[in-house]
Amino acid sequence: MDILALAPGLGGLLYTIASFVVALIIIVAVHEYGHYIVGRWSGIQAEVFSLGFGPVLASRVDKHGTRWQIAALPLGGYVKFLGDSDAASGKDAEAIDGLSDADRRHTMHGAPLWARAATVAAGPVFNFILSILIFAAVILWEGQPKEPLTIGQLQDLPGNVTLQEGDTLLSIGGLDLPEEGLSAIRADLPKEGSLEYVVLRDGREVTALGPNPYLPLVDQVAPRSAAYEAGIRPGDVITAADGVPVYAFSQLVDVVKDAEGAPISLSVWRDGQDLDITLNAKRVDEPLPEGGFQTVWRIGVVGGLFFDAATESVSFTESLGAGAAQLWFLIEGSVSGLWHMITGAISTCNMSGPVGIAEVSGAMASQGAQNFIWFIGSLSAAVGLLNLFPVPVLDGGHLVFFAYEAVAGKPPSDKVLRVLMAAGLALILSLMVFALGNDLFCP
Repeated sequence: MDILALAPGLGGLLYTIASFVVALIIIVAVHEYGHYIVGRWSGIQAEVFSLGFGPVLASRVDKHGTRWQIAALPLGGYVKFLGDSDAASGKDAEAIDGLSDADRRHTMHGAPLWARAATVAAGPVFNFILSILIFAAVILWEGQPKEPLTIGQLQDLPGNVTLQEGDTLLSIGGLDLPEEGLSAIRADLPKEGSLEYVVLRDGREVTALGPNPYLPLVDQVAPRSAAYEAGIRPGDVITAADGVPVYAFSQLVDVVKDAEGAPISLSVWRDGQDLDITLNAKRVDEPLPEGGFQTVWRIGVVGGLFFDAATESVSFTESLGAGAAQLWFLIEGSVSGLWHMITGAISTCNMSGPVGIAEVSGAMASQGAQNFIWFIGSLSAAVGLLNLFPVPVLDGGHLVFFAYEAVAGKPPSDKVLRVLMAAGLALILSLMVFALGNDLFCP
């Protein structure tokens, strides 16, 4: 066996694993810190704050008596409070019985109901806060497009392009640019290789040449998609599909749709070179604006304009609002997707397990720091939402127990709790195995 021949694949695997571990550590640290700090504020003593499981690699005890440690298996973390029997906050009845009333107040099980509920809810809430802050930071960094639309940086493209940075667009292909923006005339733009642009340049109107603004330029490649597996990269320009020239992204969409999964031959321009790539589109379930899902054929590329629009800054308040809107969009889509999987409206292959998430981590990291940071925000939202599901052993399950206690005036018995926790653990493990099966066997 040629060991050197395995090096590129091994390097890619290590990169994927490292990206996944970095994303996971950040999300878990924020989640567990939420539990820890709100518990401390609520008078509950944390004995251990652990990043990872298994043998302890490093640790220290702070002035509050909490041991902060890093363990060998970076696949999660936990906070163990006073009186807990395990990392899942099981009750150590013997230890609690030996405490004074004052010390029992500092345990998770002896604290007031409001303190316990706040401490448990804080983990998912901190995940949501992290998501909003990440989305807001990216939006704040990028800014918003200037009005009227002005060309910022031009992409490297084939053909004759005489547009320049700083040009303000007035009309394209004989169509005036409306106040609603470029998307309002997208469907009416001529599908030709070169269009006339009327622009405002240095205070005067100038006619310049450029491609259809929505040409088949690859802006992003979806992880685990046909395009990703075929080696298509951001910045590629698809010039023909099955031998037919394509000048607008919508033409490529039509070719993929009509092929219905049959092989598609693509001509790709990359850094001045022409490449031939053959791939097969995959069936995917996509959310509809009005709700529900549609099953379509996709190769997994996201198109973009051939230029970056010149931007202007947005306020911090506006960016936070946009970040919160993005979080809500993700939560709404996730809940809808889960419901449609349960009802059989869409394939259960839409559920990814640890292997799939790791692959996406590596793919997003390879497409740039900004994409990877945005992915961390999205994954943090998913972790926060997952932990709110009313399943014993998850935070949502504990909140259900607290709700029962608030109504009934007493918590469920220790025996009932043990049975429910075992059932919840079995359910979570079953879902993990099912999701792992999806990673390995779904197309």
